[in-house]
Amino acid sequence: MYVTAVDNKLTVTNRSSMTGKVNTKELDITFAQFAAWHQGKLIQEVMPNLSADDREFLMTGITPDEWATL
Repeated sequence: MYVTAVDNKLTVTNRSSMTGKVNTKELDITFAQFAAWHQGKLIQEVMPNLSADDREFLMTGITPDEWATL
């Protein structure tokens, strides 16, 4: 996973654990939120503003399109 912080958003590049495909997505979270999750806090608690699909992408790299084709 690669993370780039710009303003109050992060650009995340993550490899799908389902297909191996590398995807990039801009997420409306701060680096502090990302760090809190990475240090063990629950993702839904530190990033309540993200959709379930965005949280899934962050955790596994899986996109909604990949789930649909499964």
